[in-house]
Amino acid sequence: MELELPLIITFIGYLLTTLLIGFFAYKATNTLSDYILGGRQLGPGVTALSVGASDMSGWLLLGLPGAIYLSGISEVWIGVGLVIGAFFNWLLVAPRLRSFTEKAGNALTIPEFLENRFNDKSHLLRFISALTILIFFTFYVSSGLVGGAILFEKVFGLEYVTALIVGAVVIVSYTFLGGFLAVSWTDFFQGCLMLIALIILPIVTLNELGGIDQTAQLLTQINPDYGNLFKNFSWIGFFSLMAWGLGYFGQPHILSRFMAIRSVDDIPKSRNIAMIWMVLSLIGALSVGLVGIAYYAEQPLENPETIFIFLSKAILNPWVAGVIIAAILSAIMSTIDSQLIVCSSVIVEDFHKNFTKREVSENELVWLSRLSLLAIAILATIVALDPKSSVLGLVGYAWAGFGSAFGPTILLALFWSKYNRLGALASIATGTIVVICWPLLKEFGGLFELYEMIPGFSLAFLAGYLVSKYTGHLDPHSEAVFNELSK
Repeated sequence: MELELPLIITFIGYLLTTLLIGFFAYKATNTLSDYILGGRQLGPGVTALSVGASDMSGWLLLGLPGAIYLSGISEVWIGVGLVIGAFFNWLLVAPRLRSFTEKAGNALTIPEFLENRFNDKSHLLRFISALTILIFFTFYVSSGLVGGAILFEKVFGLEYVTALIVGAVVIVSYTFLGGFLAVSWTDFFQGCLMLIALIILPIVTLNELGGIDQTAQLLTQINPDYGNLFKNFSWIGFFSLMAWGLGYFGQPHILSRFMAIRSVDDIPKSRNIAMIWMVLSLIGALSVGLVGIAYYAEQPLENPETIFIFLSKAILNPWVAGVIIAAILSAIMSTIDSQLIVCSSVIVEDFHKNFTKREVSENELVWLSRLSLLAIAILATIVALDPKSSVLGLVGYAWAGFGSAFGPTILLALFWSKYNRLGALASIATGTIVVICWPLLKEFGGLFELYEMIPGFSLAFLAGYLVSKYTGHLDPHSEAVFNELSK
């Protein structure tokens, strides 16, 4: 890709802006609660776009447009499943989780909430859930750093290792300084940038192609199936794509935003903003893929997932293209920073504070969180040194893994008074094991071709229900806490 001065200046300007946001967040961070949850003072707008940006990641600007470019509109079903799942996550989980976590010992993390909810004196539930989060997110961060490095590589022509280090330093710098506030404020900025990019690019490309009618005719001439929603339709494929929405109920980096919003009363407004942003963004990503088919009809791209990058360079003014390509980095960064802050909070809140008896000050805890974040980032960077590392194969498990292990656990903990500690342990263990083992059965075909989220989520939910019902080890204090929180 030809390197242009406007592109470099715009890109560097974007990176400096994120660091400036990190500095201002640093000045506003004084306690561990500030660093982990922003003092539970996020406004509805920042919460909404922070959820969207940290959720969608590079998939929105690279993966989905690439899938549409390759196969046509039939790939949109995964977006439909995500919209439905996100809506019910906001509707069912957000208000109760915000209230429960504050009143149940002012829990700052999901593992701490589960321990308080079930009055688990053994700390086993907290330890298992924290360890699961830490392992999954270390691999997730690593894969995100690989994506960022590849972007730097393609745009600036850097060597892979150099590109990896540059990307890691930028992301870690503002997250290290400002913690959750820096992550949320930059996610808000990044969410706005992503939406603008997804609106501008297809509109300008449509104009270049001669309008909607001309583009539609061109798509039909290339392949009539590009406009067919039910191309190669199968019920297993359909339910597998729709099942992606189930993952929302168990994603720690999304749930932490619900815990941090200013009040339960702000949630409906935040939900409306988040859903409008999500629907418009998905429509934009779909449009980029479709206009990309028409624009590159005579010279198809080797890698479909680069359609957003190359279309921006071909169509837009270099200054605007710099902003658009910065939006791709935004999408990648907005997920990595969220995952890093969750990892650091788990290390400090769920391991250090829980298993170390020594009293430390709030300032020491904040700096311990920063150092924990740095350690996780360094570990993830080391794993990511090989761009073809097998760790990338685990990314497909991560969404299903969190969704299956924590989705049923969170739902049952929030809505069923008889759910107990053993049931929660059974849900987490069952969801994790099924998601890891299910792909090994796909070679048998048939029902085993289902996305692992469906069996993982279903069996974890069933395990939690049955174990809770038949063990009968319900802690009276736990039930009393639930009844009090439910009022």
